[in-house]
Amino acid sequence: MASVEMRNVSKSFGSVEVLRGINLALKAGEFVVFVGPSGCGKSTLLRMIAGLEDVTAGDLMIDGAQMNDVLPAKRGIAMVFQSYALYPHMTVRENMSFGLEQARLSREVIEARVAEAAAMLQITSYLDRKPRELSGGQRQRVAIGRAITRKPRLFLFDEPLSNLDASLRVDTRIEIAALHKRLAGTTMIYVTHDQVEAMTLADRIVVLNRGQVEQVGTPMELYEAPASRFVAGFIGSPRMNFIEGELAEREGAACLGIRPEHLDLAPTGGLWPGEVVMTEALGSDTYVHVATPQAGRLVARVEGGGGALAVGAAVTLTPRKAAIHAFDAQGRPLPRH
Repeated sequence: MASVEMRNVSKSFGSVEVLRGINLALKAGEFVVFVGPSGCGKSTLLRMIAGLEDVTAGDLMIDGAQMNDVLPAKRGIAMVFQSYALYPHMTVRENMSFGLEQARLSREVIEARVAEAAAMLQITSYLDRKPRELSGGQRQRVAIGRAITRKPRLFLFDEPLSNLDASLRVDTRIEIAALHKRLAGTTMIYVTHDQVEAMTLADRIVVLNRGQVEQVGTPMELYEAPASRFVAGFIGSPRMNFIEGELAEREGAACLGIRPEHLDLAPTGGLWPGEVVMTEALGSDTYVHVATPQAGRLVARVEGGGGALAVGAAVTLTPRKAAIHAFDAQGRPLPRH
């Protein structure tokens, strides 16, 4: 296991600063997810930890030792890439063995490690196949298995599920979570733009925006107490509704936020009357888009089929007062009443 610390770390490509003032302390054994929109710097930060990008300024520490100028191979890190990065001319067994052979380990140790990782990931029957004979999910498991054989102190995952279809993403996400439990004490850092992956996998989430850290916390800390309007809108699915104008001003805020699951929808008797403009039926839940004169267009989550609400139907919405978030003009949270 390994701890990771970043002290005022910055990264520039020429005159373009992509990360600035990053201060993070990641505990040994944690599963930490870097999340944020495209271009926020999360993959660059991961590559800096791996040693694939230089640190422009600041200190990058692993287990208390500065790593700024340490070669990637000397950092005790294994990285799983989005593209799998398997050698097409090698079998699965050879792909998983290659790094160990380069490290000049004995044949007995190599075979034992490959067998152990293959059994853990249920890919033993694929060991003599080439990558082209495997599905995307199977290739990703091989890439993870290759990382496991190295017995690193730190695992890095760079958007490993983005090339998989929806059902495979769910299956592989479950496998990665189970892997962290089996490899007790191993530190894992995982990059994704998918906040559902972040919420379901992470011990703690690091939310990045425009090259800076917006908030660090457990999934529920970010969900219940977002440190900015950006975090409030990024964490949660569907995203938080934001209300500006007179309703917000009455509460002394520039903006109010209410999550779809905290809006109660009824035919009559609610606080904000409106009209259904669209429904998204997902089976277990339905997202109902409602246009209201007072609060604008809002999304409410209702259980089941939503009573087969038709476009144009008259409904009312009532926010649960305790769940309303208020933000100032800079997007900072205001005290909740």
